[in-house]
Formats: sequence, structure tokens, C-alpha cells
Amino acid sequence: MIVLGIESSCDETGLALYDTEHGLLAHALHSQIAMHQEYGGVVPELASRDHIRRALPLLTEVLTKAKLDKHQIDAIAYTQGPGLAGALLVGASVACGLALALNKPVIGIHHLEGHLLSPLLASQPPQFPFIALLVSGGHTQLMRVDGVGQYKLLGETLDDAAGEAFDKSAKLLGLTYPGGPAISRLAEFGDPKAYKLPRPMLHSKDLNFSFSGLKTAVLTVVKNHNTDICEQDKANIARGFVDALVDVLVAKSMTALKEHGLKRLVIAGGVGANQQLRTALNAAAAKRRYQVFYPELEFCTDNGAMIAFAGAMRLQQNPSLATREYGFNVRPRWPLHELQT
Repeated sequence: MIVLGIESSCDETGLALYDTEHGLLAHALHSQIAMHQEYGGVVPELASRDHIRRALPLLTEVLTKAKLDKHQIDAIAYTQGPGLAGALLVGASVACGLALALNKPVIGIHHLEGHLLSPLLASQPPQFPFIALLVSGGHTQLMRVDGVGQYKLLGETLDDAAGEAFDKSAKLLGLTYPGGPAISRLAEFGDPKAYKLPRPMLHSKDLNFSFSGLKTAVLTVVKNHNTDICEQDKANIARGFVDALVDVLVAKSMTALKEHGLKRLVIAGGVGANQQLRTALNAAAAKRRYQVFYPELEFCTDNGAMIAFAGAMRLQQNPSLATREYGFNVRPRWPLHELQT
């Protein structure tokens, strides 16, 4: 079965073709980072319009790479939510319009499920069950994953997600959008002893997170500089921020593994590409004889491959989830526990 995946939840247009017998056949991605940089963040209306421009050329690209005709597609998966409403509508309309023209079934995919399953695309995928740390621009959650569609929420952020804290703190330091990679690069040159920033909820007796206080701590440090901050001090603040956030993510992940008696940790979402986080997780896991699995770097951020793969896994498990009813709706807010199994 060959599944076309379409991802358009935010500021990246991704399309991919996944074959249940031969794996990932082709994928293509267009990032809108350059377009949104001058605004310091994603502008939803511009994002939606750009998805419209990019979707069909990317479809042609993946079909060419895979050496397939569009009629050879067996099903179409698209991101139904969560995400920006206008952006989601573009992907949904392209998917359902194409499916109608080709008389193929469609299936709406939960964006976070795509991220959760993306490490399974690696050459050495993890086996179920595992603990998943989902860290992205809009979400920070710890999940127990026992199989496709079998997800138990263990803890989540009570306010800002880790990715939001990265972006907002980077903006306070005058760094360019996207802030996460920028502040991480700057932190490499910082002194870890210069600023000891708070580790919110590090010692709470649950698996929840909170990062708004850490962002506020960065704001306070910046305001305490009455004049312009020199580059070295910016690096020191960045290092203090990154170290604090990473400490919390690592500690909670290790606790989740211990409490559930599991030895496999999967990292998913854009923040999973962060090298400081990877280094710290690898060290903590090795000490406890745990294994950590990451998506390929190209699949950490939003992409069509994870949607095609999640769609294929869903349809193999339950073919009745696909439909030839081509009226569609999107779900900008969609808790993962409401996902149909």
C-alpha cells in the first residue's frame, strides 16, 4: 500500500510517499522560515497562502522522485490537527480534492501522532512499549506508547511549551527567528557558571512541566542590564537558559522510565534536534542502561514523511478508518487522548 502524506499544520509544507512494503519512497519539504523572519514569528495568513503555492509543486516533486504516477497512490493521509486553522484547511482541501479526483480513500492524522511515530522511520526503530518525550514549539508532553493508537499521557506543560520558551527567550536576547536553534548555538559559547536560572517543577512529584517562569527569569536578567548586553553575556544567559530547560526535560524523562519500568525513551518534535538535549539525555540514559531513540534530523521538525507513515500504520491496523466521504473538517485544537483507535 502506497500512502501520500500531506503536512501543513504551521509553517512547513511537507509531502511524502510511504510504501508499507518498501518504506519511505520520497519526501519533499518547503520551510517558510525566511518569509516569517522579518515578522519575528509565524503570520498565519501568510503561512496559509504559501501552503497553497507549494503543495502541488511538492506533489509533482515526490512523484518524480519515487518514479510513480499519481494513480498508483492507494490512500492519502493529511494532518487534520492540531495546528493553525487556515494552514490545516489548505492541506485538508488538497488531500480531499486529490482523493476525489483519483477516487482514493483519505484519512485525517493527528499531528502529534505523526511526531510520536516518526522515530520508527529510522533504520533501527524502537520496539513497543516505550516512553516518548514530545517536545516541539507548541507541545511538551511525556507519553507512554504501547502501540499505534495506544497512548497514555503521563505529564505535560502547564503553560509554555519548551519550544515556546526557546523562541521567547531568544527574542529577549535579540536573536532572530526561529529562536530555538539561535539560542542553542549561542549557548555553546556561554559560561555555565555565570547564571544559575531556576529549574521549574524539577522536584515536583509528578511528570508535568512549566517553562513560563524560566522565560520570566531570562527577562529579569536582561532587564537588570541597564545598558546593552555584550555578546559574551548574551551567551552566558543563553547557556543558563538551555542548561535549566535541559535539566528539567532529562530529569522528568528518567523518572517516567523508572516509574513505568521501561528502558526505551523516544524523543520526538523539533526540540528533539537540540544537541545539548541529546547529549544530556544520552549521558543520563547510558548511566541507567536505558536506550534513547531519535528521529532522523530531517524528520524532527514538521514533515510529510511522518504523516504518510502514521497514515499507513493506521490503515494497516484498521482499514475502516479511511473514507471516501470527501467533505472535511480540521481540528486546530485536538487533544491526543481524543484520537480514534
